[in-house]
Amino acid sequence: MKFSDIHTQQTKSMRRRVLCCALVLLIVIIASFNFGRYGVNLIDAGKVLLSQIFPIEQTWPDNYEKVVIYIRLPRILAAVFIGAALSLSGATYQAVFKNPLVSPDILGAASGASLGAALAIFNGLGAFWTQAMAFAFSLGAVCLTYMVSGKIKRDPALALILSGIFIGSLAEAFITLLKFMADPENTLPSITYWLMGSLSNVMMSDLTYVLLMMVVFAIPLFLLSWQLNALSLGEDEARSLGVETKRLRIIAILCSTLLTATSISIGGLIGWVGLVIPHWSRMLVGSNNKALLPTAALMGGAFLLIVDNVARSLASTEIPLGVLTAIVGAPFFIALMIRGKSNY
Repeated sequence: MKFSDIHTQQTKSMRRRVLCCALVLLIVIIASFNFGRYGVNLIDAGKVLLSQIFPIEQTWPDNYEKVVIYIRLPRILAAVFIGAALSLSGATYQAVFKNPLVSPDILGAASGASLGAALAIFNGLGAFWTQAMAFAFSLGAVCLTYMVSGKIKRDPALALILSGIFIGSLAEAFITLLKFMADPENTLPSITYWLMGSLSNVMMSDLTYVLLMMVVFAIPLFLLSWQLNALSLGEDEARSLGVETKRLRIIAILCSTLLTATSISIGGLIGWVGLVIPHWSRMLVGSNNKALLPTAALMGGAFLLIVDNVARSLASTEIPLGVLTAIVGAPFFIALMIRGKSNY
């Protein structure tokens, strides 16, 4: 068999797997409308959604519209887009740093966002300012990481990672200080709950611009997927193929950081998604970023949506998302590292 035929078969196989992931995500989205304390018939849920576009005679209970449109739809969209954004960011970071242990919070984005949100909650600011400060502090932490790494006379990639650890630790120290000073009756529980991650307070008004921003930040990463493949070959090889490696790293890290900051600003700290899902995706489609990045986004959206369904259905009190993602992600990752399976 010719090499071209083998390549064509591999490409078709990867495309089928990506389409299967898209189908799984669609099925999970449809099924998610039936999860919750209030049961909703899926056919009626579909009619309610279509009634927002087309004139359809009402055959469903009056409270269905409130449950489907104002409660479950925003939460489903938030879970899908946050999971996709974190997974896409994680896969991109791992490609840029050529390290399977890198996650979206490696440069201090998560710690910075947590500090911004904790500071807003500590000062009694509303939900809008909590999201805005989480986003701003996340970007600020990454910018500070870049500034510090530029002063370290070591390998640039290693200096960047070490600087991210330093900045993240500093932010965590300030968060601990705020929690120590916070009112234990009201403010401290609010900070603690936000840090555990949740989508219980997400509304459609919060998502209008956020989802658009996520799409804008994700598009450059998909367009640069082939250049990320070249980067995995090494600096000299990538340059010989016409790839400007320094600019590529800046764009990839910037877009990934913006995706991470946006996700954390509306969902709180949701760990392990950006670390584990890229590994699952890599096991399914390999290390080719042209297939890996969309697969990671699709699997991340489906995974976080499933976790969110479990979080709001498993117990009478909603379980924080960060707890469940850690319960699922940590054992798998430990097993993966012990077995030593990796395509890097």
